[in-house]
Amino acid sequence: MKVALLISTYNWPKALNLVFKSIANQSKLPDEVLIADDGSKSDTKELIDDYRNKISSTIHHVWHEDIGFRKGVVLNKALALSKADYIIQIDGDCILHEKCVEDHLSFAEKGLYLYGTRVHIKQPYVSKIEDTGQIHFSILHPSLGKRPRRLRIPFLSNLSKKESSISKKLRGCNMSFWKEDIVKINGFNEDIHGWGREDSEMAIRLHNIGVQSRRMKFKGLVFHLDHTISDKSMMDENSKIQNEAIKNKITWAGNGLDKYL
Repeated sequence: MKVALLISTYNWPKALNLVFKSIANQSKLPDEVLIADDGSKSDTKELIDDYRNKISSTIHHVWHEDIGFRKGVVLNKALALSKADYIIQIDGDCILHEKCVEDHLSFAEKGLYLYGTRVHIKQPYVSKIEDTGQIHFSILHPSLGKRPRRLRIPFLSNLSKKESSISKKLRGCNMSFWKEDIVKINGFNEDIHGWGREDSEMAIRLHNIGVQSRRMKFKGLVFHLDHTISDKSMMDENSKIQNEAIKNKITWAGNGLDKYL
């Protein structure tokens, strides 16, 4: 089984550098790294090109012009390039625990998508972590919010149950799914513009075709570099699209992945 890391990014190369460092430190390297770039400047490309010689995974950098927040669009473009069977989706501001890829694969099961834990790195500490290149965090590290989330306890994680509806704890910055399931629902809905709902609306359509979910509490950790979200102006419109998917049991994104396949 081939596995890909799907990583969205936009104009934060210092954060993406930490993500790449954590990829190189994985106990199980992905076969592919798919960088879905929503219009970053040239310094992001230079960083990505530098890592092509530092990790053995195949790196695909998918870029499009910056004309506003179009995360779902560029995620679809990156997914279309992938030859992997299984996709682990991470945001470009999330440092991976060294067992993150291994943990996702340990739970991978047909008819199931996974969502893992996000540990917050508090904003006042972010610039220092960027400068030092730190990618390892003990539970006592002062930068961490809600420190118990930092615990990796595999036997407790194994107690988690499958769910037939979306969880409020789902975060698109740490989830995984089978590519064949994403193709069945036509990927991310590109009618969703601006920040918010692109990941949860996609997950709802997965549930609508019968795919279940499972939470990886105490496994599959990522460390999120906290930052201010500048524009939530499209949240209400995006929520309407998501509510339609729930109400009408929508499975197929009419404006989605198929145009790139």
